[in-house]
Amino acid sequence: MGTDTIAAIATPIGRGGIGIIKISGSDAVSIAKSVFQRSADSSDRSQAADAPLFSALQSHRLYHGHILDLENGKVLDEVLLAVMLAPHTYTREDVVEINSHSGPVVLASILELVLKKGARLAAPGEFTKRAYLNGRIDLTQAEAVVDIINSRTGKSLEIAASQIKGDLKRKVESIRDVLLDILAGTEAAIDFPDDAEDVVNIKTVGIITDKVVAPLKELVQHHENAHVLRDGIKMAVVGKPNVGKSSLMNRLIQSDRAIVTPIPGTTRDLIEETLNIRGIPVIVADTAGLHETEDPVEVIGIQKTREYIRSADLILFMVDASEPLTNEDYRIYETIQDKQVILVVNKTDLVAEDFELECPGSWRQTASTKISALYGQGFSEIKDLIAKVFLGEYQIEAGSKIVPNLRHKIALERGLQLAVSAVEEINKQTPFELIAIDIREAIDALGEIIGLTTREDVIDQIFNRFCIGK
Repeated sequence: MGTDTIAAIATPIGRGGIGIIKISGSDAVSIAKSVFQRSADSSDRSQAADAPLFSALQSHRLYHGHILDLENGKVLDEVLLAVMLAPHTYTREDVVEINSHSGPVVLASILELVLKKGARLAAPGEFTKRAYLNGRIDLTQAEAVVDIINSRTGKSLEIAASQIKGDLKRKVESIRDVLLDILAGTEAAIDFPDDAEDVVNIKTVGIITDKVVAPLKELVQHHENAHVLRDGIKMAVVGKPNVGKSSLMNRLIQSDRAIVTPIPGTTRDLIEETLNIRGIPVIVADTAGLHETEDPVEVIGIQKTREYIRSADLILFMVDASEPLTNEDYRIYETIQDKQVILVVNKTDLVAEDFELECPGSWRQTASTKISALYGQGFSEIKDLIAKVFLGEYQIEAGSKIVPNLRHKIALERGLQLAVSAVEEINKQTPFELIAIDIREAIDALGEIIGLTTREDVIDQIFNRFCIGK
């Protein structure tokens, strides 16, 4: 990372109350000084109205003034400007934030002026990357920034907030410190073989087992059990044409997103939406009705539905309560029976209250619920059932806050494998040089998580997930 000064719009593009242009780097203050005119101090009217007064600005305070394009003699906007001097800033560099009115034209004009004065446009995630490279945060905390931005439920936000506070970092560091101590002892045993039994012995095996292997297994299990709370689940609404799939989806997302008509085959393409069901982020898709057809457009839609089913985590299989099950229903069930399925019996407004679906005995082991998508009946129950089925499937602990992501999990599994191997080698009295290799590689694997031994291409890939301005 160079020492040049970067700038970007840090707020979403669009009309709004406030927009922010962020500048970071050694020239941030001088660039801001060249475009900002502070309002005359109300306590000293003797100051000339056009006096910059910039030298009096203090760090970490807001100042009122205007952004001026002196070359063109224009006032671009009335703003609040914050100067934050290193090292007590997001990037640990000098940072200036210009709080202007939000709108594409005014923000672009101010940014263009700042770039003209010597800053360059920041790359995606470059402000956070500088915070990482300058040692203010570790890699897990940097990744948590993206997770906070992308949080779709309160629970996913809680997990990301825990990570940005450094909970995962501290856990990994404590395990890594244990391995570093053991590595030091192992290398001492290599240099002083006469004292080896006093340094690497059965006690060492117990320390690795209790303080390395056990907590690593726990962290891996946390990913397996609870990653869906952050990453979400993929759910497909499946059934034959005109069974009410689009009506169900519209009720779930509380919007007329899918077209609903009495004509079978109206839905010919996948329609995806994201929603929050009992704290679980869910990507739900209304799919084309599965049936035999010669319509080329419907054939493509049905093919996409089958592809989506294969990748879905949960299937809502809809049937019509107002008519007997058909061969199409049975064929659909055969297609999805190996997936996690909830049987949704729709159109219960057309049958008696004590209605029971006549279905094969094998279907009765499937979780099921009754609804009327037309009148919105049974939707609280279906949401409860989705949460129950999925949370039960993953045995999620509601109190779990440290939830590694997939990158972390792979590194944790590698560290766990090497720690177990080290224990086995110690028990077999393998030469200390070989034991040290396993321990050293385990330390490196854990270092990848917090960014101590992470390859540069992996770091670039992580920060490329960010938006420009963060």
